[in-house]
Amino acid sequence: MAMDQVTGRTSGRTAVEAVGLGKRYRRRWALRDCTFRLPAGRICALVGPNGAGKSTLLSLVSGLTRPREGSVRVWGEAPAGTSARVAHLTQGTPRHPRLTVAETLRLGSELNPGRWNGRCAERIVRDGHLPLDARVGTLTGGQRTRLALALAFAKSPELLLLDEPLAGLDPLARHRITALLLAQAAEQGTTVVLSSDLLAELDGVCDHLLVLGGGRVRLAGEVDDVIGAHALVMGQRRGAALPPEIAAHPVVEAQLSGRHFTAVVRREGPVAAGPWEVAEPSLEELLLAYLRAPGAPDLIAPSAEPVSVPGRRRPGNKPGIPGLPRNGPPGPAGVRGAWQYPPDNAPRTRHIHHSGKGAAA
Repeated sequence: MAMDQVTGRTSGRTAVEAVGLGKRYRRRWALRDCTFRLPAGRICALVGPNGAGKSTLLSLVSGLTRPREGSVRVWGEAPAGTSARVAHLTQGTPRHPRLTVAETLRLGSELNPGRWNGRCAERIVRDGHLPLDARVGTLTGGQRTRLALALAFAKSPELLLLDEPLAGLDPLARHRITALLLAQAAEQGTTVVLSSDLLAELDGVCDHLLVLGGGRVRLAGEVDDVIGAHALVMGQRRGAALPPEIAAHPVVEAQLSGRHFTAVVRREGPVAAGPWEVAEPSLEELLLAYLRAPGAPDLIAPSAEPVSVPGRRRPGNKPGIPGLPRNGPPGPAGVRGAWQYPPDNAPRTRHIHHSGKGAAA
């Protein structure tokens, strides 16, 4: 693949944009009013409890299902027009247990004429020591996942949607599959949406975040931006509630144990000094806080705001100014989409960022 094709995918383009997206099954809304943007060239973690709508969202993006309301665009087009550029791995793929590995690869080649990269598929299979004459039904979970990724990457997708690809794998298999995913995505410049419940293993793998809960988007944006907007505060309390200096910030979650407290708050300026410790939460700590507190206010970071709906921005915004979030200055606490500046002296956590040319810290 030519290098200009790879870099072109990650030069400020939008891979996925949803505005007011909703999907209803009979009497239940699986998704409702989902609005976000995923920049190209990212590895995005799609996180949420069971029933949050993760699989539904992936199906809408891939064009397998149609929305009941709102819209979703992939590379600026309706999903139906981008199917050749998108690979979607649902749970349990590949689904032909009686075919051999070689026959499965041949089937992938016939179903993707003009885009199939046989050398890529053969290299992934060979590096995983998959026997070509072995039937798919006899492979281990890790081997089946590797074969599924071989099929996906051999299609040369610009967008790869993965629905729980690491579920049920042992730690060694997860490590190998994750390494394969990172290497191939960097080599091909693929934008990846990775649905996973393995929160501890997302840190260092994903550089963008999309958290669903109750069928809506609760947290979205670049990992560094989202983490930097929060603080983890630990210390002693004197009364039955959090110290007022901590409660002055929007509280995502607070755990009180005896005379001690641990709270994840959204920064509204610097956290006041006191008999407590202030640090950045890890990605796992932040995700758990939002998952345990479904009533916490949503946060859509500037990096995840749609760019095709100017009316959603607040007056006075000036997109394009370096260092200034498109949302402008901080809004009132609890307002959905209001961006909060981290203090200048806030500690920063380094994360691995994915791009079309490889990974760079």
